[in-house]
Amino acid sequence: MTDAAKFQDRMLSLGLARVSEAAALASAKLIGHGDEKAADQAAVNAMREQLNLLDIAGVVVIGEGERDEAPMLFIGEEVGTGNGPGVDIALDPLEGTTLTAKDMPNALTVIAMGPRGSMLHAPDVYMEKLAIGPGFAPDTVTLAMTPGERVKALAKAKGCETSDITVCILERPRHADMIAEVRATGAAIRLITDGDVAGVMHCADPDTGIDMYMGDGGAPEGVLAAAALKCMGGQIYGRLLFRNDDEKGRAAKAGITDLDRIYTRDEMVTDDVIFAATGVTSGSLLQAVQREPGWLTCETLLMRSRTGSVRRMQYRTPV
Repeated sequence: MTDAAKFQDRMLSLGLARVSEAAALASAKLIGHGDEKAADQAAVNAMREQLNLLDIAGVVVIGEGERDEAPMLFIGEEVGTGNGPGVDIALDPLEGTTLTAKDMPNALTVIAMGPRGSMLHAPDVYMEKLAIGPGFAPDTVTLAMTPGERVKALAKAKGCETSDITVCILERPRHADMIAEVRATGAAIRLITDGDVAGVMHCADPDTGIDMYMGDGGAPEGVLAAAALKCMGGQIYGRLLFRNDDEKGRAAKAGITDLDRIYTRDEMVTDDVIFAATGVTSGSLLQAVQREPGWLTCETLLMRSRTGSVRRMQYRTPV
């Protein structure tokens, strides 16, 4: 990469949208067919093919898994033509493989891109996450607070009752106590079965009715969500969780030494990024891929953190 080949977010943004669109259109053919792996593979293949058409020297930092676990778009894989700026890429070719297989809401294709070294190389472990939308003072809510304290603090900051707050939580047995404590405050909970990147993004979009996201999910998805909030506004906090020595070893391999560190949005994503998400199944953020004889139509959210611009685009293509 030369000085001339700087990260041109404006020029690359439409190319990034094409990448997420291609993945969504490829996986759409498998909506409701009950085959998670086939839907995911279709999205991976399409995303990789489109990425390799871009004039970038890209490295996948958040991908489908370690090199020995994923045949394509693995962590460390180089993508693009090699002629262009050095960039970090975080992606989830199909966020919500189960949602797609069962034709349930909020499946997305997601990709973020920033200058080399701009994104946390999060290992494939769990992350405790907490997110709220834009317009609040830093540390309005924190991971040090109990779930109930977070609800009360956010209600105070919004000037409303706790019963006016809606929290999004991933429906898992490990969250039973958290769910009970949040409900005890009078707050409502929207439970989601999968797709916590979309769950976090809901906080930054007032039309979704979600005020806060909390709970444990994948660390790579935490970085993707931080990239989205970097563009949309909002706060996210993440702390890596380790269940065994193998997972601690993954952190060491990723260069992470402080295992108890709490990462803010701007520590997970340190520079300006571009972010694209395309709807696969219908959801609060994006419409599903629409099929009609001979045509496919999809909706994409394209955002740039440097300008704060948000575009919603429809793409209709013959098949």
